[in-house]
Amino acid sequence: MSGRRTGPIEPEVNAVATVVDFKKACAVNPLKMSQPLGAAYAFMGLDACMPMMHGSQGCTSFGLVLLVRHFKEAIPLQTTAMNEVTTILGGYENIEAALINIAKRAKPRIIAICSTGLTETKGDDVDAYLQLARQRRPELADTELLYVSTPDYVGAFEDGWGKAVTAMVRQYARAGETTVAGRVNLLPGSHLTPGDIDELREIIEHFGLEAVVVPDVSGSLDGHIPDDWRGTTLGGTPLEALRALGSAEATIAVGEQMRSAAMELEMKAGVPYAVFDRLTGLEANDRFLQYLSQLSGRPVPAKYRRSRSQLVDAMLDGHFHFGGVKVALGAEPDLLWAVGTLLHEMGAELSVCVTTTQSMLLRQMPADEVVIGDLADMERLAAERGCELLMTHSHGRQMAARLDRPFHRIGIPMFDRIGNAHRVGVGYRGSRNLIFDIANLLADHYPHHNGPQTWPLPEASLRAAATATTDATPADASPAAERVPVT
Repeated sequence: MSGRRTGPIEPEVNAVATVVDFKKACAVNPLKMSQPLGAAYAFMGLDACMPMMHGSQGCTSFGLVLLVRHFKEAIPLQTTAMNEVTTILGGYENIEAALINIAKRAKPRIIAICSTGLTETKGDDVDAYLQLARQRRPELADTELLYVSTPDYVGAFEDGWGKAVTAMVRQYARAGETTVAGRVNLLPGSHLTPGDIDELREIIEHFGLEAVVVPDVSGSLDGHIPDDWRGTTLGGTPLEALRALGSAEATIAVGEQMRSAAMELEMKAGVPYAVFDRLTGLEANDRFLQYLSQLSGRPVPAKYRRSRSQLVDAMLDGHFHFGGVKVALGAEPDLLWAVGTLLHEMGAELSVCVTTTQSMLLRQMPADEVVIGDLADMERLAAERGCELLMTHSHGRQMAARLDRPFHRIGIPMFDRIGNAHRVGVGYRGSRNLIFDIANLLADHYPHHNGPQTWPLPEASLRAAATATTDATPADASPAAERVPVT
């Protein structure tokens, strides 16, 4: 945690990992997703919002398909549909036409725009375009316009999410708000599922606190059947909650990617913040609940004391399966840190760690090396280092088949599984379930059915056993009467 001191001090972590950035001419089987997609995903956590990518139709189509396959839900995402001519001449006409069409047809409260590599390379001044559109088109007066710059040739998915949330805070948080006792802002990172956000909200509310989640994909992408249909996001953080961010007692940011948004809110509205780099594992959740107890002035509820005991027991049961297992892990930095640290605490060896972009957490990984690369790098290193477990998103399934290794899916996208929105990997309960899932996978792939003949007895004991068996056999015993060893 950092910022104004509002909770327990973070434990010291020694920097041990070497960060290697492979500068390859092209990515083979890419691990990372782009900044614009991360920003658009964050905008989907706002209520009555229409995310829009300022770029070509292809940029938006690929991102739309990816999210539809992961969540198995309708995804609202629009485009300015830039082509060769409009890219050269400038994209104002496309932006204006898109804004007017969306405002008329979908009637969103917010239209949130993120740039792409195409328009960033051209150098479109989108902020000026939006000001001009407001002057020329009065029908946009009742629609909020939010813009964030997210070139896809730098950074990755979590960078885009972090920039989008920072833009929300910068545009809507107000200074001088009256502090509401017990109100807490929760800024979740892109690595948290809708189920994770629901779990954290429930934990916070058990301490008598009110959680304002920004952005809240647990309301818009949690896989529910709405009573009515509309073309925008349905659920999520309402505009009024964005404008009331400055009224909270404190801000809880989950993931290093949310540090800049929390700092922005403190600078603009004076709300103190605490950054929790992960909420997966025993020690991390101990610190989180201790912080909530101090903030609320209440003891940790009995429910979570019991959940902690269950997690400790799960760690005890599971360490027999994790101990010494060589793991290859590929994920965005915050997810890599959360899952990798739990694996290390369970006794596994992080032999291969591959990620997508730079982060201050990478050098703190409990591994010798962290590679910024793709899934081809992960597959090559996993084969060289004899990894026994592979963990990444669904694009790693062919790698697992080629290497014939157990494969556990984490992150986005997971298009060959259902229920992705409801996975929980945070808190005592989520950490416990993650341990069970991985341990059971390892047990299925490497079954060990030990019997009397598999115990490594000393040679002297084996000779004594053989002699005793020979002496106990009658001299006139027929082959049919010989004893069959019990296995």
